[in-house]
Amino acid sequence: MIIELQHVGKTFKQAVKKPGLAGALKHIMTQEYSYKEAVKDVNIDISEGEAVAYVGPNGAGKSTTIKMMAGILHPTTGTIKVCGMEPYKKRVENAKNIGVVFGQRTQLWWDIPIQETYTLLRDVYELSEHQYKKQLDMLTTLLDMGDFMHLPARKLSLGQRMRADLAAALIHNPKILYLDEPTIGLDIVVKKRIRNFLRELNKENHTTLLLTTHDLEDIEDICDRIVIIDKGSLVYDGGLNEMKDKYARERALVLETTGPVSDAKVRLKNFSEVRSEDLGDNRIKLYFDRFEIRAAQLLNAFSQDYEIVDFKIDEPKIETVIMKMYAGKLQE
Repeated sequence: MIIELQHVGKTFKQAVKKPGLAGALKHIMTQEYSYKEAVKDVNIDISEGEAVAYVGPNGAGKSTTIKMMAGILHPTTGTIKVCGMEPYKKRVENAKNIGVVFGQRTQLWWDIPIQETYTLLRDVYELSEHQYKKQLDMLTTLLDMGDFMHLPARKLSLGQRMRADLAAALIHNPKILYLDEPTIGLDIVVKKRIRNFLRELNKENHTTLLLTTHDLEDIEDICDRIVIIDKGSLVYDGGLNEMKDKYARERALVLETTGPVSDAKVRLKNFSEVRSEDLGDNRIKLYFDRFEIRAAQLLNAFSQDYEIVDFKIDEPKIETVIMKMYAGKLQE
């Protein structure tokens, strides 16, 4: 395993100050503290080359977990190993194995050309000229950065800056890439380009990706596995398709016929669990449990007396499951 978290917990100690002058004086004389458990008994194993989404509502413990894996924070309980090392004990060695991208913060030097930022990073990571040139040429091509390598970060558009930040995080060819909201605020075209790049990076270089995001299309386009955390505890850890099968069994069959369907309830009398919705324009939508009913059965029920012009099956979106989780309804 390239990343191992065993029974990891993180508790923050916070000073408590009561309001008013009396509270201020008491705070000086006697310190009182409260304790907030941000992460509780988290166990995660990630193999090399996996692309994993790590999601949850704000304040769930995502950023705290990432900071512990990056070596910025140390766990209160449990152990973390990244590439066989404890990150907070060997921060320099750990930094050589990881890259980090924050969608709302940049690691580029603001007033110098990004080309010079990469030169500085070359020296920080002690790369040979051959290693540096090979990696930079590859990143410049894949991220299409040739037109703005001479510009300082402050003159880049948001999309250009995000591509430049990705290159900065990958200049030393790390084994692991942590991504925090990498497509936030980007337009559709740039989002697609970055998603394609990350998929290619994962596939060709076997770079391990750990993605935190609220953009559900990022998850579906990039990741094969999803870990959901809520209130500091893991709620789900598994494959995307398995999650859909387990928590979003309902599919929808949309039928378009040559004329209006006026007897849907009659035709569905043998399918008590199926719900129907009239979409207008000779279209009807049927909701069914894919493990109880086959779409072909519903097609047969309508095709006997109606000419079906077109049909499609809508698969459930990850959003369906995650919204249930956010609402506190994620139950087996």
